[in-house]
Amino acid sequence: MTKVFISQHVLTPVGIRPAAVIVDGEKIVGLRELHEIPPNVETVDCGRYALLPGLVDAHTHINEPGRTDWEGFETGTMAAAAGGFTTLIDMPLNCLPATTTVAALEAKRNAASGKCMVDWCAWGGISEHNTEHLELLAANGVRGFKCFLADPGIDGFARVDEAELRTAAKHIVRTGLPLLTHAELPGPIQLAGVTLTQADWRKYGTWLASRPDEAEIEAIRLMLGLSEEYGFRLHIVHLATAYAIPDLCRARERGVRVTIETCPHYLHFAAETIPDGSTLHKCAPPIRSAANREALWEALKEGVIDLIGTDHSPCPPTLKRLNDGNFQTAWGGIASLSVALPAVWSGMRIRGFNLGDLARWMSANPAALASIDHHKGAIAEGRDADLVVFDPDREIGVVAEGLHTRHLVSPYLGERMYGKVLATWLRGEQVFVDGKFPSSCRGREVR
Repeated sequence: MTKVFISQHVLTPVGIRPAAVIVDGEKIVGLRELHEIPPNVETVDCGRYALLPGLVDAHTHINEPGRTDWEGFETGTMAAAAGGFTTLIDMPLNCLPATTTVAALEAKRNAASGKCMVDWCAWGGISEHNTEHLELLAANGVRGFKCFLADPGIDGFARVDEAELRTAAKHIVRTGLPLLTHAELPGPIQLAGVTLTQADWRKYGTWLASRPDEAEIEAIRLMLGLSEEYGFRLHIVHLATAYAIPDLCRARERGVRVTIETCPHYLHFAAETIPDGSTLHKCAPPIRSAANREALWEALKEGVIDLIGTDHSPCPPTLKRLNDGNFQTAWGGIASLSVALPAVWSGMRIRGFNLGDLARWMSANPAALASIDHHKGAIAEGRDADLVVFDPDREIGVVAEGLHTRHLVSPYLGERMYGKVLATWLRGEQVFVDGKFPSSCRGREVR
């Protein structure tokens, strides 16, 4: 059945304008002027509210199979729909087994079947000397590969060293897929730890000192060198330190194929305002200074940073050590799918950015990274009818019942922000509206 979505503020690839978005079944079949609406069609009038392309999160930890007590496809995709995300790209770790073989990928597909409110696809992993599996994983549908240079701190996924990366490089090049890197080297972390043996681990400053900027900078330099040598596409996930930006700029000038991501928590919070004992703010790399935050915003403005990924990484509250506030032993991860959009948009408003920037950073560029931009990432003819009705001027308070994740804990609770998702449509069907989920679980893997 044909539907027509009408708004005074449709975010098209060429700008924001009044338009009618024509949807036939699951696809957008055209954009027309408001006076060109065809007769006898179902009309969805969004009025003054913005109509955005469905957001694409290139950095989600769904944790299923194996750790559904942490999150899972059902609750993770509900939180995504509530947050305006219509596609999640799932990281290969925190689930058991990790997505390092085709068998593990099939286990993930089986776990996702019939549970997803939005669409999804998977990154593969490089871990435990699995390089002989990489090309098979690519042939079976992963969108790229993720590796850790430092200990990820979880069973089932191990860090890789330079020798293993060199072995993997020729396989990665043959697939044409990107290598996503958690860019922290263990050496600077270990060196920092020597000075912190008597430190107070309830203090946020202790956690910050334990993961120095140098760990990121040295890891990024290593990966840029390998990318330049072998020619694979490199993606730096969750960039936290602005001190690495000059190296990244120089590498691009030399022709290195590198893209860069940062996260809502690095753009919203600042180390100076994180209370001691607030382990809900713990993540790796850590949230750094307010000055560093502003430098990340500037890098987004200049086009150095390409996209924003949530790094949604939930866990049971007990693992966050909320009872004793110990940053050393708490799990490092922030749950943010349902609040990432207002968190980012609130920061954008006060810095003069617009909704076009938002769509580029959180929809178009993540879709392009995963090579699913023929389906996702824009309100354009031929793309999936993934649409978000968004009120950019609505002030909201973040409350637990609005998170929709398995565990209703987040460092964003109590924050006042701007921007409210009023409704989310997946391939032409409404999956979220007014805090409810009217549709069945119709999400599927993007293949």
